[in-house]
Amino acid sequence: MKKSLWSFAAVLVLLLVAVLWSVLSGSLQVSLLELLKGLFTGTNENVAIIRDLRLPRVIVALFCGAALAVSGVLLQSVMRSPLADAGVIGISSGAGFVSLTMVTIFPALFFWMPLFAFLGGAIACLLVFTLSWKSGLQPLRLVLVGIAVNATFTGLGQSFNYRGSYAVTMVNMATTSIFNLKTWEDVRIIVLYGALGLVLALLISPWCNVLVLQDKTARNLGMHVSRVRIAVSAVAVLLAATATAIGGLIAFVGLLVPHIARQLIGSDHKVLIPFSALAGALLILVADTLGRTVLAPVEIPASIIMTVIGGPFLIFLLRKGEVNHGD
Repeated sequence: MKKSLWSFAAVLVLLLVAVLWSVLSGSLQVSLLELLKGLFTGTNENVAIIRDLRLPRVIVALFCGAALAVSGVLLQSVMRSPLADAGVIGISSGAGFVSLTMVTIFPALFFWMPLFAFLGGAIACLLVFTLSWKSGLQPLRLVLVGIAVNATFTGLGQSFNYRGSYAVTMVNMATTSIFNLKTWEDVRIIVLYGALGLVLALLISPWCNVLVLQDKTARNLGMHVSRVRIAVSAVAVLLAATATAIGGLIAFVGLLVPHIARQLIGSDHKVLIPFSALAGALLILVADTLGRTVLAPVEIPASIIMTVIGGPFLIFLLRKGEVNHGD
């Protein structure tokens, strides 16, 4: 318990520091005092620019990181594998492809992108479950099928880049993992859907603690395993789809964060889910801030930074042989 409290305190302090660092760093430089004063008075032009351009970016990055991390926790409980992640097994790419397709055909429905993304993520999740199921869930087979599904949807999504239409260009700008074009409208959407998904994840956390057990044991405890697995998967898809629709395709967050979180605070999902949300928000915010400041004015997408970090981490997990959830 003491270790968990210290871990929560540490991640909260680091998150606060990261938010201040991200808001105050960039081509426009203001002090913290000037920022606070300008936000309340509205008389500082530099603060007004930061408020309209930098603050939405920070909030979107925070919610994307939290949503992807918690989505990973939920998927790992459903599939009983620490290798499950929305980006790795194709849920994010499926969400991105379907939302891209629908908004290209119906540009006026841009506000409904998270719902289209949810539909795409659900289709990808269903494909992974269906194609990998053979007398039960085999974690390694599930990951391999997921990688194949991810490659398929990624290829279909990339095919849009060669059509050259204005609508496709705008959608690509909206779904890129560089957050520099985010507005308060994007904030409103991701806060609405993301907060809903995070609250639902907290409510179903007791179910996740039972799902990590064998199906027979869960049934003996009175749980309808299939229905609960579908419900938890739906929340995971909602979170991943929302993050993808607003923040773009970012892999490995749901793989990296839950693994580290379990080492720090244990496997109780009532604690693991909120901690992972905070740690995921911290990770993506730091990745995005580094991406826009290290080689400024050139920006490195957060997805590239996460791929560089997450790829070796996936290899590490595979070599370590962690094919059973919680090992």
